[in-house]
Amino acid sequence: MADAITGAPAADQPQVSTPDWVKDAVFYQIFPDRFAKSDQIVHPNILEPWDSEPTVLGYKGGDLRGVQEKLDYLLDLGINAIYFNPIFQSASNHRYHTHDYYQIDPVLGDNAIFKEMLDACHAKGIKVVLDGVFNHASRGFYQFNSILELGEASPYRDWFTVHGYPMRAYEKNHQYAAWWGLAALPKFNTDVQAVRDFLLGVGRYWMEQGIDGWRLDVPNEINDDEFWREFRRIVKGVNPEGYITGEIWFDASHWLQGDQYDSVMNYIFTKHCLGFFSQSLNHDLVSRMSYSPIRKLSASGFAKNINALLHLYPREVTLAQLNLLDSHDTPRFLSQVNEDESALRLATLYQMCYPGAPSVYYGDEIGMLGGRDPECRRSFPWDESKWNKGLRDFFKQTIALRKAHSALRRGEYSTLYAEGSLYVFARHDANETVIVALNIGTAPLNLSIGLQGLVPNGATVRAIFGGEGRAQAAGGRLRGLTVEPRSGLVLQVEK
Repeated sequence: MADAITGAPAADQPQVSTPDWVKDAVFYQIFPDRFAKSDQIVHPNILEPWDSEPTVLGYKGGDLRGVQEKLDYLLDLGINAIYFNPIFQSASNHRYHTHDYYQIDPVLGDNAIFKEMLDACHAKGIKVVLDGVFNHASRGFYQFNSILELGEASPYRDWFTVHGYPMRAYEKNHQYAAWWGLAALPKFNTDVQAVRDFLLGVGRYWMEQGIDGWRLDVPNEINDDEFWREFRRIVKGVNPEGYITGEIWFDASHWLQGDQYDSVMNYIFTKHCLGFFSQSLNHDLVSRMSYSPIRKLSASGFAKNINALLHLYPREVTLAQLNLLDSHDTPRFLSQVNEDESALRLATLYQMCYPGAPSVYYGDEIGMLGGRDPECRRSFPWDESKWNKGLRDFFKQTIALRKAHSALRRGEYSTLYAEGSLYVFARHDANETVIVALNIGTAPLNLSIGLQGLVPNGATVRAIFGGEGRAQAAGGRLRGLTVEPRSGLVLQVEK
């Protein structure tokens, strides 16, 4: 089997630098309205019951103080970075309809509460990345509202692309450019310098407040490389280790040459994991996703796709990718695989052993289910009797495994075996070699694999996760260990 190694970039590839801390990060994605609600925040009177089914428009009342009060929960899980969905003032529960980019949404708290939470995160060693929605605003955004009120007399009429007056802001024929034609999301005209200065100023301001980076919402829809180059210069000027990751669901090579983003949300990785680790898929849920269609993969097919992915971007980018299994924009992974917990466990183990930064969508670790929006945005159940505690323990163990082994975070990647139901790969650096064997089949499999010179003959390989036992390398091969069905075995070469 050919190697898949995230090695140094080829001579014709650019030299790229990404934030060092991201290589060691395990992210937790929080949808703020649904994660935790604090009694210390004064909430609006009209909220949906926390445990009721979510609706498209309704609020549950999650807030930033609630997040701060649950930081020890995240630390216990092993999390050291948070990606927040939008938190700025907005008239939507998801807050992608931004009214004021400089104010925290009052349902979540205020700017002072955000700063307290941010400081508390940093005190506990947790980085914070915010969602930047710079492609579009909302009808309540001041400059757009000025156009609604004043029409052609508005001094901000060039901030948006208006096709005629009066604008019909609540009709399909709304006469202005909007994201996917949705009247609620007027699209910025970033050709206008004042708009560019405003958005770049937002990026600078929150970096200066101490955040650790930005996740960019649909950034490819601002089709302007120089805008993003300037955004990068501003972010890195405030903090050279500031992280920039974009929501791009496909090959993002264009934006990952070292002058725009550090990484993207790795939905290509998501797609391959669904294709390999699932026994069956809920095609009604999967079919409407941007990564559809999902084709069932054998070990050899998975290896081929993963090898291609590992070579898609420069090594520094690969080590900074945001590797996710699901998000607020997809059904829960567990729902997509028809509630097959073994598929989620296998995919999570792989995610924690794969190059890049793993991202856990809030509640996946306790077995939360959910179809398409709004079902994938249910409230986190803080009643522990509703948790799958065995699954949460598994997440804790796999996260701890990643954090304990430098090779799993920064090491090279080599495919050792990929046939039928068995996929085996190694992560290795100057200090250690770790071998991961994944059995997606329903019968136990005995290992008999070539080691490609990574393990010297006579060296002992010991199971450190997923089983027990030792074996010795002989004749360039490893034999004598068993991988149980629908599970993984992680081995370390003893010194």
